[in-house]
Amino acid sequence: MKLALFDLDNTLLSGDSDFEWAQFLIGKGVLDREVHEARNIEFFEQYKAGTLDIHAFLDFQLAPLSRHSRSELDTWHGEFLATRIRPLISTAARELVAKHAANGDLLAIVTATNSFVTGPIAREFNIPHLIATIPAQENGRFTGQPRGTPSFREGKIVRVDAWLESLGLWLGGFEQSWFYSDSHNDLPLLEKVTNPVAVDADATLAEAAARRGWPHISLRA
Repeated sequence: MKLALFDLDNTLLSGDSDFEWAQFLIGKGVLDREVHEARNIEFFEQYKAGTLDIHAFLDFQLAPLSRHSRSELDTWHGEFLATRIRPLISTAARELVAKHAANGDLLAIVTATNSFVTGPIAREFNIPHLIATIPAQENGRFTGQPRGTPSFREGKIVRVDAWLESLGLWLGGFEQSWFYSDSHNDLPLLEKVTNPVAVDADATLAEAAARRGWPHISLRA
């Protein structure tokens, strides 16, 4: 068996689903534009710079989920998927996933973005496994806090290892393993697979990929 892991934002998607979700809620008037837009942009820039405090970001990103019912959130997400996410999915991204699926590889998206936002996107790609930051719930409502280890930087390794262990597998046991990512924040997991692939990479990752002889591909439309 072979393993194919995919980062989501700016990798399979030609954009960032976390950022787009907040902007979507701002556009609907659910979040105050003046208060949230600048903060959303600030966190996005910190992520790109490698200085993001994941816990501060999750406090910001998960709080809106706690203020609304799940049915209301699900209705909004259907609109979000149709208007904001599908336009960010290129034919090349779909074909890459389909190629690995046709080869019988074990597929998973591994993303720092929370599972409420990313679950329907994983289903859109027909990827059966999702390793994402988990928003905590109580009595059917989100609490605004994360549960367990955030799927970010070294946390992605922790979460992938736990997932594979639950299947009776381990990362080193695969004949071949791939991880596709755009971000230098994913270098820890890229270094763990047999086939790391940079995808439309940021400058830091592009430099590291060139230095190490890793392939660098584009999935942009």
